[in-house]
Amino acid sequence: MQSVGFVRVFHPEEGWGVIDSSEVPGGCWVHFSAIQMDGYRALHQGQRVVFEAEPADQDGYAYRAVHVQVEPATRAAKAK
Repeated sequence: MQSVGFVRVFHPEEGWGVIDSSEVPGGCWVHFSAIQMDGYRALHQGQRVVFEAEPADQDGYAYRAVHVQVEPATRAAKAK
């Protein structure tokens, strides 16, 4: 399932975080390896993302992100 959501929290030192979206009640667990970008892969709180999730029991979350893309507008705004 492809969804649009916002990053609730991301712990770059640990490589994981949580994405919120109406399609994934309770949040969606995300690992840095699911982030589709070049270079250092990390997300930032409030960042808008497009992602695909699968049902999973991952650290207390019912969903796990398998592909995450940062929307270009938020990527450019973060670079400034």
